[in-house]
Amino acid sequence: MPHTNDPAVIERLMRAKGRWAIVGLTTNEWRSAYDVSLFVRDKLGMDIIPVNLAGDTVHGEPGYRSLTDIPPEKQPIDVVDCFVNSQRVGAVIDEAIAVGAKAVWLQLGVIDEAAAERAKAAGLDVVMNSCPAQQAWKYNL
Repeated sequence: MPHTNDPAVIERLMRAKGRWAIVGLTTNEWRSAYDVSLFVRDKLGMDIIPVNLAGDTVHGEPGYRSLTDIPPEKQPIDVVDCFVNSQRVGAVIDEAIAVGAKAVWLQLGVIDEAAAERAKAAGLDVVMNSCPAQQAWKYNL
């Protein structure tokens, strides 16, 4: 059965202050991850952790090459926000499960039903094919 986003989960993830690992966040200002991560940090009040292939620092926040490279003092990860294509997101979700993340958020156009099922089976909340910046108006954020 296809995944359906639960509005209560979306609202809870957006309201509960926490730590979001933003996978695919780079210094490229033309990518949507760049602006959405600022929204998550500055408007929603979350701590953000950039995760990108180079491990680059973004928005003054130290970056890491993978979720498993994030040190224990930056754990737990509340939400893994995925800005990678659908063909690669399954591996990111498996890593999120392995590091004990509490939720995964797959951005607009990022869809992997099998990976979403694995995450749910592991006890993670799942939001798929959605953007927190576009959802905020629904919850007066």
